[in-house]
Amino acid sequence: MSLATLVYPVLDPVALRLGPLVIRWYGLAYVAGFVAAALILRNLNRSWKIGITDDQQIDIVLASIIGVIVGGRLGYVLFYGGSEYLREPLKVFATWDGGMSFHGGLAGILIAGWIVSKRIGASFLRLADLGAVGAPIGFLLGRITNFVNGELWGRTTDAPWGMVFPTGGPLPRHPSQLYEAFLEGLVLFLVLLWLSRRKRPEGVIFGVLLSGYAVSRILVEFVREPDLQLGFIAGPFTMGQLLSLPMLAVGVWVVWRALRAGKTSAGSAESESEA
Repeated sequence: MSLATLVYPVLDPVALRLGPLVIRWYGLAYVAGFVAAALILRNLNRSWKIGITDDQQIDIVLASIIGVIVGGRLGYVLFYGGSEYLREPLKVFATWDGGMSFHGGLAGILIAGWIVSKRIGASFLRLADLGAVGAPIGFLLGRITNFVNGELWGRTTDAPWGMVFPTGGPLPRHPSQLYEAFLEGLVLFLVLLWLSRRKRPEGVIFGVLLSGYAVSRILVEFVREPDLQLGFIAGPFTMGQLLSLPMLAVGVWVVWRALRAGKTSAGSAESESEA
């Protein structure tokens, strides 16, 4: 078999079966992502000397979990859901059947973060910077899980790394899940980690997260198969790209505004030496 027709290594989306209890890799990815983000948040809170208490950190993490799940599900129903949700509205709550939207989850976590920032009397942008650094780890794990599930594959290709997916027909396709895992996961995390160890105006890390994810998503969508129920939305553009454009604009604006304001965040030369 030539390299141009690599066969997808069929992987079980179920990580563990304990009688009637089924634990899927997708659920474990969410848990691991939140745990990693919480640990990074705790370390940065200490090194940046922000002074958020342990109880407040727990509030931030719990609010983030609720925001991601509720926002991600509602976003999927609104942006990608078909008429089935009108016929069976209770399916909105059937998260175990799959269907989560990144952009909806982002909206949910931003709303939750804003509420928590008001509740604990902290700067929203500072909290956003704090939470942004660990976020790409969740993106990385989520995209790897998409690959494990054999879903969200790319368009057909004759590239030597093209892969035949079980549900993607007989032709090799771009493993677009791995492209996204690399760009919006690994690369974006390293960029934000580097920024977190240097002096920068408040809000820069958050803005780079938004714009960095948006650029990665827009680029990969050019080789990712559009959602079957939607297809292309405007010419050659997909729903993922259209949703990422305003995200890119907001991210660039946040960075521009932060640099213009010039309010240095908590990362100081002292904290740089500790990192």
